[in-house]
Amino acid sequence: MEQITIDDFARIDLRVGTIRKAEAHPDADRLVVLSVDVGEEQERQLVAGIRAAYDPASLVGQQIVVVANLKPTRLRGVESQGMLLAAKDEAGLALLQPKSEIKPGSRVS
Repeated sequence: MEQITIDDFARIDLRVGTIRKAEAHPDADRLVVLSVDVGEEQERQLVAGIRAAYDPASLVGQQIVVVANLKPTRLRGVESQGMLLAAKDEAGLALLQPKSEIKPGSRVS
């Protein structure tokens, strides 16, 4: 595993986000398009490869951890303005979530 410095880690802006809307990606079976409140004026659109593990409707209202300063990219034609954090093992995929309700946009440290 490649190691990074504390300065490298400090460049990553992790924020709590609340999923306000979630729908299946129109052109990809494994992707979900999310609208996420990360404490900014406008919600962010994220595209995540979590559809095999989560029904989009079940995600609305859930809180997640978002990499907020990731350069936007297009996934199967839809812009993604960040990345959510999840973990996967032999039991399946799990979103990394706060244990209790946190204000959207709160920094994760």
